[in-house]
Amino acid sequence: MPIENQTKDKTFDEACRFIIRLATMAHGYGPNAIRLESYLSRLTRALGYRGVYRCTPTEMTFAFSQEGDPWQRTHLATMPGTGLDLARLGKVGELVDGVVAGQVTISEATARLDEIDKTPHPWGCIANAVSYAFVGSGFAVLLSGGWWDALFSALFSLVIYGMVLLAGRFGARTAEWLPLSSAFAAGFLAAATKVALPEINGVLVTLSAILVLIPGYTISVGVVELVGGRVVSGTANLMSGLVYLAKQFAGAWLGVGIIRLFWSIQTAPGSPVSSHWLWLFMPLLIVGLCVVFQTDPKDFLWAVFGCAIAYGAILLGSAIAGGNLGNLSGTIIAVVFANLWGKVTERPTSIVLLPAIVLLVSGSIGFRGLAAITVGQTATGEQQFIQMFVVALTIAAGLLVGNTIVRPMKSL
Repeated sequence: MPIENQTKDKTFDEACRFIIRLATMAHGYGPNAIRLESYLSRLTRALGYRGVYRCTPTEMTFAFSQEGDPWQRTHLATMPGTGLDLARLGKVGELVDGVVAGQVTISEATARLDEIDKTPHPWGCIANAVSYAFVGSGFAVLLSGGWWDALFSALFSLVIYGMVLLAGRFGARTAEWLPLSSAFAAGFLAAATKVALPEINGVLVTLSAILVLIPGYTISVGVVELVGGRVVSGTANLMSGLVYLAKQFAGAWLGVGIIRLFWSIQTAPGSPVSSHWLWLFMPLLIVGLCVVFQTDPKDFLWAVFGCAIAYGAILLGSAIAGGNLGNLSGTIIAVVFANLWGKVTERPTSIVLLPAIVLLVSGSIGFRGLAAITVGQTATGEQQFIQMFVVALTIAAGLLVGNTIVRPMKSL
C-alpha cells in the first residue's frame, strides 16, 4: 500500500476513534439521542468524512466512510448510561469547536477527552448536599406543602444524597438498587415522622425527598424521541423511566408498609405555606437544580435565568388557559432562550435548556398517580398517570415550536 494511502487510513482511523470516544462521554452528560446524532453528523462532515449514527440509552452504532468510498466501517459501543453533567458537557463542546476550527489536532483532542472525564465536579459535596435540600424544600412548597413538609423534605433529601454518594462509590450493582432503596428510605422516614406528626403529608414529603432521582426527564425524553421518529431510543427511554418509577414506588410503599405494621398512622389537616413564600423557595429550587446538574460556574447565572423565565411563562400560560398551556409556553420560552444563548456564546444549548425542562417534567405526576391508586383513589390515580404523558407531549410540542421560532445550532 502506498505511504500516502497508509497515512490517509491512519488519519481516518484516528478520527473514528475520537468520535467514538466523544460520543461515549457526551452520551452520559445529558443530550438526547436526536441532538447527539445530529451533532456527531455535523462533526464528521467538518472533519471531511461521512457518518451515520443510531443511539439508544444502552448502546450506539457508528458507521464511518470516506468521501468517494462506498465501504463503511461500523462499530457498536456499549454506552455507560445517561446522566446530567453540564460542566463536562460544556468542556466537551469547547474542545470539539477547537477541533473543527483546526486549533486542536485529533490526537490532542483525544487526550483532552480523558482529562475532561477525570475533571472533578465544579461543586463539592457540601454544595451538592445543600442543593438537594433546596430542591426538596422548594418542591414541597411548590406543591402547597406546609412548613413541616418543607423542613422534613429538606432533611430527608440529605439522606438521599448520602445514599447517592454511597451508590457511586460501591459500583454499578449498588446503583441498580438506588431507586428502590432511596424511595424505601424516604417512605420509611416520612411514615415514621407522620406517626408523631400527623399533619405532615407523607406522599408529598417522600416525593420531594427523592425528586432529584425521579425519572421524569427520561420519560419526557422518550416521548420527545418517539415524536421525532427515534422509535428504538424513544421506547427504550420511556420504558426505562417507567420501570425506574415503578421501582421507586415499590420502595416507598414497602417503607410505609413496615411502619404501618407497628404503628397506626393518623392524618390531621395541615396548613400550606403562604404562596408569597414561593418568591423565596422557587429561587432555591432553581439554584438547587442547577447545582445538582453540575452547571459550570461561568454558565450558572444564565442557567438560573433560563429556569426563571421558563417558570414565569408557565405561570402566565396557566393563568390564561390552564396548566397544559403553561407547560407548552414554558417549554417554548426555554427553547427560544437556549437557542439564542447558544448562538451568542457558541456553547451547548443543553447547559441552559435542561434545568429549565426539568422544572416541567412529568415523573412526579406519575408517582402521585400510583400513590393515589394504592389508597383506593383509582380515578384520580389514573387521571394523574395519564396527565404525566400529556405533560411529556406538551414538552415535545414546545420543543418543536421553539426550535421553529429560533433555529438551533447543531450543538450538544
